[in-house]
Amino acid sequence: MKFSTLLFSFVALSAIGVVAQDHPSVTAQPNTVYVGADGKFEAAPDTAELQMNVSAQDNSSQEAYQRAAKNVDQIRQVLRTNGLDPKAATVGFFSVQPMYEWKPKQRVIGYRVTTDVTLKLKDFSKIGPITEQLASANVSETQTLSYTLENMDEAKSRAVEDAYRKARTSADTIAKASGRSVGELSYASVDTFENQRMPMPRMARAMVAGANTPATPAPTEDFTPQNVTVTAHVNAVFTLK
Repeated sequence: MKFSTLLFSFVALSAIGVVAQDHPSVTAQPNTVYVGADGKFEAAPDTAELQMNVSAQDNSSQEAYQRAAKNVDQIRQVLRTNGLDPKAATVGFFSVQPMYEWKPKQRVIGYRVTTDVTLKLKDFSKIGPITEQLASANVSETQTLSYTLENMDEAKSRAVEDAYRKARTSADTIAKASGRSVGELSYASVDTFENQRMPMPRMARAMVAGANTPATPAPTEDFTPQNVTVTAHVNAVFTLK
């Protein structure tokens, strides 16, 4: 059993925890026990976030913008085909950049327009068809898929509960070994940490050939999204009976 910090009466022993972080300093009091413990909770992600990068290049900024706008409209059509309201997706600002030729002298040879479209999905079964159809439509340069947990507060609470149980068990063990018993909780501090995002980038245009093959499974088919892990560290001071 591992303690990150233990104070019993006026005796103090310290150890480095798994996560290096400054914790509040606590003055040892007689007839108290100070323990620290790490806990964690793993939960399946409840939201998939698909980000699509749209880019178009043409001789004039207006033509490049129109091409980019057309690609974004095709994304809307893909969403409608899969029973989704296009309003479920968010679009970023359109960026216009001139393209230069440097030799024999600097001159503008065209314009490039880029934007990002982000879609959040609760129904993971739609991920495969949408990514394949977007790849076939050749409307985005990249697709980045990540899984997140939006109900994070509950996961943090479960991690804290796990850390507290371990801290209390440590205190009970020390108290029992000294012929005492644990009383009330007189102080506690809590830190939580989360491993929230699991990005899975892919080049959309590289998928086009495979997307046209009926036998090819969807990129996410038969796989389970990685769990989101939340960890917590609890420092607690208990009185001794």
